[in-house]
Amino acid sequence: MALDPNAAAAADSGLFGLPFGPEDAHVHVLGVPFGATTSYRQGTARAPEAILAASRQIDLFDLRFGRPYERGIWMAPIDVGIARWNEEARSVAAPIIARGGAEASAEASVRIVDARSDAVAEMVRAFFDERLVAERLPVLVGGDHSTPFGAIAACAEHRPGLGVLQFDAHADLRPAYEGFRRSHASILDNVLGEIDGVARLIQVGVRDLCEQEFDAIVEDDRITAVLENELADARLDGEVQTLAERTLELLPDDVYVTFDVDALDPSLCPSTGTPVPGGLSWDEAIVWLEALARAGKRVVGMDLVEVSPGPDGDPEGTSWDAIVGARLLYRMIGAALS
Repeated sequence: MALDPNAAAAADSGLFGLPFGPEDAHVHVLGVPFGATTSYRQGTARAPEAILAASRQIDLFDLRFGRPYERGIWMAPIDVGIARWNEEARSVAAPIIARGGAEASAEASVRIVDARSDAVAEMVRAFFDERLVAERLPVLVGGDHSTPFGAIAACAEHRPGLGVLQFDAHADLRPAYEGFRRSHASILDNVLGEIDGVARLIQVGVRDLCEQEFDAIVEDDRITAVLENELADARLDGEVQTLAERTLELLPDDVYVTFDVDALDPSLCPSTGTPVPGGLSWDEAIVWLEALARAGKRVVGMDLVEVSPGPDGDPEGTSWDAIVGARLLYRMIGAALS
């Protein structure tokens, strides 16, 4: 099918209305409808479908990054098997989360949730492995923030000494949360503790964390966190771009980007699972992405997680969260390809 970048997208077209298949696309996107450990508001498992639908309304010419679509962007069919894993794991996890965490009697239930999370990680890792070997850019769309573990593991294996750039309202450095080892609140602890090839973690936008996580940031010399006070000072002083450029210099040459949408001001993601006041404005987020594009780093993989169209889903992609998520995804891809 011929592509007219100025025309409306066909209803049955691919991500961003594009006609590419896996053979002729440089960017391969995997939707992962899994949010079993979400600890507050539900809906992240429905994000891949909603973002796909909303993406068809995006104009392909981008004022910041030009024509990312020309490299080819393809999204794999959303795996209904992962959705079934999510339903099974969530049904077991929900009573534990409602109680505020696992008790000794819930060990069997916790094992089920961790096993399904591990299965997702293995599937994601296989997808990323295959694309990295083929020199494609693999991208994950979650789902909750537990979903990229396999993606980061694959990138670190292929690119030892990897740097991880995390945009997030939360540090996600708890060894486990509510009893779940592979929790959305533990993803970066999992990464630093279990993946040998990760050399550096840069966190941007963190403004809600426990004392244990703060201690981890202070004590682990692999971690640099740009916390809310530093972001606020840079905003007031007109130094956001300078802060971004200075911070991104600390990254190694190969970078994985993980973007939890709650890093943004919650007016941009009102349905996300654990929103926090403050955060990056849209323009500030784009400043960071533009600084990354100029920094001379190689983005080897990325994800966008914790977008939530709400617990009832949004198959038409008309929710504000899906609209913002789709546009952020296109900008992230544009920055990675620049």
